[in-house]
Amino acid sequence: MKNIQIIDSALNATFSVFQATEDEFAAIFPADGQDIELIEEFIERCGEEQADCILRPIWKRPIPKRDAQGIHGTLYHEYADRRQYLPATKREVDWNDQAINSTQRQLFVGKR
Repeated sequence: MKNIQIIDSALNATFSVFQATEDEFAAIFPADGQDIELIEEFIERCGEEQADCILRPIWKRPIPKRDAQGIHGTLYHEYADRRQYLPATKREVDWNDQAINSTQRQLFVGKR
């Protein structure tokens, strides 16, 4: 199972984590090394019916953050208006160098 953190605009700011199977994860994050996706783009790519079939079982698998063995992907919900701030590749390691600190830059350079 892979863990996906949901970042949304909810006032409670819980940013919950859910577990996905390998196939579900690959459907949401299809590109090589991709670990960022906008839910609106996922739905557009798959269609509402298929996206619902993929997401419905995931929503039934929440996991407390303290029990998660890492975060494998981030799914942004209601962030389409902030798309320009995400890396074009939708890979965490490709953040703009000005958006991360020097230690992250050193770490990510070896992961690209």
